[in-house]
Amino acid sequence: MDPAEPPGSLVSPRGDNDDRGGQTESVIHVTEAIAKEGLSKGGPSKGSSWAEETTGQRWARDDADALQLATANFPLILSSPLYLHFITLSSLTLSTMSSPAINLFFALFSFLLFSVSSSLALSQSQTKKPATVQTLNVAAAEIKLVNPKLPPRSLSLTSSKRYEGSSDLVHLRYHMGPVLSSSPINIYVIWYGRWSRPHKALIRGFLNSISDAKAPSPSVAEWWRTASLYTDQTGANVSRSVLIAGEYSDAKYSHGQHLTRLSIQEVIASAARSASFPVDHKNGMYLVLTSHDVTMQDFCRAVCGFHYFTFPSMVGYTMPYAWVGQSGKQCPEVCAYPFALPGYMGHGGPGELRPPNGETGVDGMVSVIGHELAEVVSNPLINAWYAGEDPTAPTEIGDLCEGLYGTGGGGGYIGQVMQDRGGKTFNMNGKGGRKFLVQWIWNPNLKACSGPNSVD
Repeated sequence: MDPAEPPGSLVSPRGDNDDRGGQTESVIHVTEAIAKEGLSKGGPSKGSSWAEETTGQRWARDDADALQLATANFPLILSSPLYLHFITLSSLTLSTMSSPAINLFFALFSFLLFSVSSSLALSQSQTKKPATVQTLNVAAAEIKLVNPKLPPRSLSLTSSKRYEGSSDLVHLRYHMGPVLSSSPINIYVIWYGRWSRPHKALIRGFLNSISDAKAPSPSVAEWWRTASLYTDQTGANVSRSVLIAGEYSDAKYSHGQHLTRLSIQEVIASAARSASFPVDHKNGMYLVLTSHDVTMQDFCRAVCGFHYFTFPSMVGYTMPYAWVGQSGKQCPEVCAYPFALPGYMGHGGPGELRPPNGETGVDGMVSVIGHELAEVVSNPLINAWYAGEDPTAPTEIGDLCEGLYGTGGGGGYIGQVMQDRGGKTFNMNGKGGRKFLVQWIWNPNLKACSGPNSVD
């Protein structure tokens, strides 16, 4: 439910499932009452610390490596012509030399022998082939891999690159509820407020990329495969097929320009009636997207998006939905990070990254949409996959990977991502050549955050 959070943020942008109720539809009326009391949760800030290697430790390690190489070359020195020449010379002169002279001779000989050994060792070390570096299968001439402010791997607190965000303390459990396994998953998009055509096209491009297997790797479709690993009690997986099944535009702000968690259900009810959306219990979900001039309860302060399900008393039936706001003019530093930075970070962070489609607010919104969709399909009625014991404040598969976009991420680092020739940052390819920066989600098999741009 939550977006990528800037490191150490004083305002946590973690989303929540406030106003959530019990774990089966039989208690939906009870959960409505709980929801209307306005429950809320916050999100912790993040930080990191790193060990340092002293100069003395580095010199000691270099000396040890040189001595090891010299020892390894000692048999080669013994068989060299130079060594044989000195043996012959010593046998001819020892009989005529005094004891001090013998000592001086062997001292000089030992020094020369050590010098030759060190030279051979240095030569061997300089001719070693450089270690290969694992990279993504991308055209080097077109893009480059970047990892803003990532500390050296040897100093990282994470011992393995495969387990960004992993922890033995995370206990994601299945609570016997349904997942969206029927194919395709039908998304009914509600555009609330004034939306430009380019902004709509950008978001549609992301949604249509989820099922596009033709996009080059790393792709949005590959990212969605992680969401499809989640199953219900029958063993049915979340569907890999996602479809925009209907759209409705409410450009007249029929419920005003300030919405609450309850009034969003009125927005859904009005849109469903006006657009004649079907009651799609088995396959469907609503996606409510509010424009930059619409405010929402807790938006920018505690959430950038959230998901829940509709109440029969307000909409007429129960169906999962997600809401995401356009933060471009309200709080891009909170909900569109890392394309905008909080003022308190100053010049100490990695710097703003250029959005892949040149739209700070909407590009940031895409990642939040991905976050919410992954949680809706794996926990549509708040009784399926989540960590924690309280269904009114669950930690879900997007929450566990907040702010992680690539290998090495964590502790405020977004991880290794890609930049094109123009310096635009992304980690996934989509349909029609579009590119996106989307946060990773929790992989139940690896018990860690994962994404298609991993270099492991």
